[in-house]
Order: sequence, then C-alpha cells, then structure tokens
Amino acid sequence: MQMTAGRVGLALGALAAVAGIAWFVMPQPVPVETAAVSKGRFVASVDEDGKTRIRQRYVVAAPLAGRLTRVRLKAGDPVAADDVVAAILPPPAPLLDPRSRREAEERLGTAEAALERSKAAVERTQAQAEQAKTELDRTRTLAGRGASTVQALERAELAQRIADRDLRAAEFQDHAAGHEVAQAKALLGRYSDGVDAPTEPWNVTAPVSGVVLKVLQESETVVQSGMPLMEIGDPRDLEIVTDVLSTDAVEIRPGADVAIEHWGGPGALSGRVRRIEPAAFTKVSTLGVEEQRVNVLIDVLSPPQQWTGLGDGFQVDTRITVFTQDDIEIIPAGALFRRGDNWSVYVADNGRAQPRTIELVRRSRGFAAVRKGLAPGERVIVYPSDQVSPGVRISLK
Repeated sequence: MQMTAGRVGLALGALAAVAGIAWFVMPQPVPVETAAVSKGRFVASVDEDGKTRIRQRYVVAAPLAGRLTRVRLKAGDPVAADDVVAAILPPPAPLLDPRSRREAEERLGTAEAALERSKAAVERTQAQAEQAKTELDRTRTLAGRGASTVQALERAELAQRIADRDLRAAEFQDHAAGHEVAQAKALLGRYSDGVDAPTEPWNVTAPVSGVVLKVLQESETVVQSGMPLMEIGDPRDLEIVTDVLSTDAVEIRPGADVAIEHWGGPGALSGRVRRIEPAAFTKVSTLGVEEQRVNVLIDVLSPPQQWTGLGDGFQVDTRITVFTQDDIEIIPAGALFRRGDNWSVYVADNGRAQPRTIELVRRSRGFAAVRKGLAPGERVIVYPSDQVSPGVRISLK
C-alpha cells in the first residue's frame, strides 16, 4: 500500500492526539516544598513576653495626717538614705460656720468669767490663810505664857492647815481656768486679727539610697496617715517577671537558662530562672479565652553595662530553656502528621512521596526532634497537602 502525504499527516495527527490524551490522563507531579533532615543540638523552650521590675522597691508613705507641702523631687532624681524627701505641716484648724463661731465666742466669755472668779477665790483663800497663820502665832504665844489651852493651840494649827489646802485648791482652779481661756482663744485664733505663729514641719526621710521611681503625690494637699507619697528603688537591681501557662510552668525549673530578646538593644541578654511562684492566676487572652498563668521570676546575668537602657516596667521577650538533646535528628514541625497512633512524615524518594513512621521526642519553636525513622540528609515534605499520598509523584517548588 502506497503511503501518500495525506495518509502520513493523518497518522501523525492521530499519534499526536493519542499522546495528548495519554499526557492528560497521566497524573501530574504534585509540587511540594522539602527540607533536609539535620543532626545537632535540639533546644526546647517556653517563649513568652515579660516585663522588667525593680527587685526591691520602697513606698514612702505619710507617717501622720497633716498638710503635705509641695514635693520638689521628680522621677529619676537620686536620693540618699535619710534625705528629706517631703515635709508635713499640722492640719489647719476646722472652719466654723457663723453659729459655731458665735458659740465659741460665748464659751470664751464664760471661760474668762470663770478665770476672774477663780482669781477672786485665790485672793480670798490667800487672805484666810494669812489670818489663820496670824491666829496660830498668837495662840502659840499665849500658850507659851500659860494663858491659852492646848486644845486652842491644836484648833489654830488645824485651821492654818485647812487654809493652806484651800489656797492650793484655789490656785489649781485658777490655773485650769487660764487653760480653758487659752483653749477657747485657740479655737477662734484663725478669726483674730493676729498672724498665726509659724509651725514646725515633720520631715519625711528616704528609707534607702536610690532613685525616685514615681512621685505619687506632687502637689500640696492634706494627707492621711499611711497615704503613699513616692516610690524609691535602685534601677540597676532589675528582675524580669514572665507569666507562662500553668501547663508550661510545670516543666520550668529554678536555674534554667533564659535568653532575653527584643529588649531594645543589640543581641540577646542572658538570664536564669530564680523562682516559679507556687500560685496561678486567671488571665483573659487577646482572644477572650481564660487562661491559668504562673509568674516566673528571672535574674539578668549579663553585665549591667550591657543593658544600661533598661528600666522599670520595660517589655522584653524571654525564651526559657526546658529541654536539650545533643546529636539528634531535627526536622521542621510542619512536616509531621498523624497516621493512626503514630507520628509520620513524607520522605522525598526518587521523585515520589514515601510515608515514614518516626519516633518523635518533642517539638518547639517550629522544629521537632526525631529519635528514630530518619537519617541526616534525607528530605521531608513540609506542610503536605491532601494531594500528597503514598507513592505520588512530586516536584520541588
């Protein structure tokens, strides 16, 4: 049969159509992203943001009620122990309404009248005492001459002693009346034309040397006993407080290494866990979920010259080490998936995805430590999609 050009073209077209159909029907490689299995040191950590605070801070409070003068110190001013940081004056006299003022004036008049009466009583008892003394002297003279009896002498002596006691009682009453007048005048002192005498202030001193952290009451005002005035502390004596989930706090141990990052300066600072507080508290997350969290206290180990810019209440990021393992295979945590009760990964093997069951140690910071099932250098598929199945052809993105 002779081949013509038309038959050859028809055959080639049919062959191309069959090839196209075969290519369309044949499964295409699934594009995937892979990562190499490495071997080295794996570190698991608890990552949370924290806040700096001065370890020992002192709140200076008013020791007594009175009128606080204006505080001249500002936040950041250095102070030494026993320096005067504030002064408190006696509180002003109470304000009297017209009725109370009139009553006070009448009480003053009553007290002045009682004072005059007591002075008259003193003069009267003084004259009686002098008369009793004169009678006693006269009776003694007569008794010495035998012209008076012993009973008369005894009565004269008794009269003289009674007169002396009456005189002393009158003097005490006069003294009390004088104080009552002074008390009534003191109540009306602010309404008099005179000027009040200067009062002595009560100086409030700093308990320790340090820096003023915060002035809680700056303006002049009336304060009560125990009212806080300012806070004093040493800004170089810093610690970091980080609140972590209670489930993470179980793994943290005192003495654990801490990396302090994003504190505002170059590099990371080193720290160490000093204490995990024994009681948790409830905190609402940004998503509105209630969480049980625990405060972890961290000491800064880096030299103070390295973090001079840090102050009280500054935000930092902390990375608390809870687990380390040397010479172990490490893969991205996104390569893991569950197959039944076991953890598995897809391994890129000659252009195809092959599932591999592994023994997972733990995950942290986007990586996973694997004890068995993988070898260094192998490539695993990261974030496999639902198109990836055992034996499927794959292509690298």
